[in-house]
Amino acid sequence: MSATPLARKAGLTVHVVSSVGWLGAVLMYLGLGLTAVTSDDVALLSAVYLAMDAASWTVLVPLALASLVTGITQSLVSSWGLWRHYWVIVKLALTGIATAVLLLYTQTLAVFADVAGRDALGAAELSLLRGSSVVLHSGGALLLLLITTALAMYKPAGLTRRGQRYRHEAGLARLAQSAGSTT
Repeated sequence: MSATPLARKAGLTVHVVSSVGWLGAVLMYLGLGLTAVTSDDVALLSAVYLAMDAASWTVLVPLALASLVTGITQSLVSSWGLWRHYWVIVKLALTGIATAVLLLYTQTLAVFADVAGRDALGAAELSLLRGSSVVLHSGGALLLLLITTALAMYKPAGLTRRGQRYRHEAGLARLAQSAGSTT
């Protein structure tokens, strides 16, 4: 597959914006999670979980899906290819894993929001909310997203077998083309 240079740049822009947005949203979740586990203010604790639940489906999930879909699309229309370089495969796998974990974790966030939305919170509910796994999940997501960002920036060397075959075939095609133009 190929695309015009303008279409590739537009697609890359959407990919970068959605990925950076996702990273920013995860940082926000990490900050809210830290607030939740350290706050003694019950109203603030409840507000944090209600906000996180609402933002999970309106911000986090759309950005994660956009990052995943635009990343796949970019690899298919660029010279990097989807299966030619190990860094692209690792980046795709990490993005897919992070998206899947996020989709599963939204169920946990819904439970926390349900508990946080109750009129009166008992000691067990407060303990559940203060000891939540939001910080762990946000921290893990942040780490994965930073790794995918580093992979995209540094593009470590390493061709897959498919990439080696593609490079070899492209070299042969260039040789045949240059041999045909000199005759």
